[in-house]
Amino acid sequence: MGKPTGFLEYKREQAPYRNPIERINDWQELNNSLPEEKLKEQAARCMECGTPFCHSGMIINGVASGCPNHNLPPEWNDLVYRGLWKEAFQRLVKINNFPEFTGRVCPALCEGACTGGLIGSPVTVKNIECAIIDRAFEEGWLKPQPPVKRTGKKVAVVGSGPAGLAAAAQLNKAGHWVTVFERADRVGGLLMYGIPNMKLDKKYVQRRVELMEAEGIKFLTGTEVGKNYPAKELLKEFDAVVLCGGATKPGIWQLKAGTSRVFILPWSSSRPTLKAYWIPTLRMAILFPPRTRM
Repeated sequence: MGKPTGFLEYKREQAPYRNPIERINDWQELNNSLPEEKLKEQAARCMECGTPFCHSGMIINGVASGCPNHNLPPEWNDLVYRGLWKEAFQRLVKINNFPEFTGRVCPALCEGACTGGLIGSPVTVKNIECAIIDRAFEEGWLKPQPPVKRTGKKVAVVGSGPAGLAAAAQLNKAGHWVTVFERADRVGGLLMYGIPNMKLDKKYVQRRVELMEAEGIKFLTGTEVGKNYPAKELLKEFDAVVLCGGATKPGIWQLKAGTSRVFILPWSSSRPTLKAYWIPTLRMAILFPPRTRM
């Protein structure tokens, strides 16, 4: 992928920080973006690995290696190198629900696993990912895509952080009517109130929320399930419930259903820190996202 000799011809060059004198006057993001030609050079550094580890998402000696989301950087790097930005966008969103978030705040495990890093510097995957999705929004390639057919089933998602938004997006694509409950006054959870603007400007979060609304997802803010909205009402009004809360209050949930009715889903071994439980008698799934990871 990319240019076979690109990692020899070009040095790693990341998106530069804005001038500190400029940054002290606002709360905007720290980084500037690289010009298109520079991005193509960086994408060219993605060599044609026999075994690319960037998208492996494995645990090696107890340490995560590669993208837990199994993104495919070699494919979109090659497309960016060839100037096929729209195709790169299409490849990117096949795997990732929110590249504009991961392209800014993800710890870039893909770069840590990059084969090029064994003898030199890894490819700037994170910067390229962010550039692709930003261009997609600028060019108008990303538009609301509500499902063609609805199942008639209603699903409640409790919590609008990364896990809740991803669950809502996937359930909506499957054709279900999705309602997301959020106790705060704005949607986003950790994305809105846990990450400072210098890393993730909230306009990007709001832009995604508006896109999801246009696709048919309903958001109820200022609604805390169990306090100003009875939990029992969820099971009366919805066919299924997904619980995606807990980032601000870590700990083990005490499930009254009993262990005989709680099952650990056969989740990918590459995601050992993401636990999911299904309670069939309550028609309820519980997701435990790994802290601030996407």
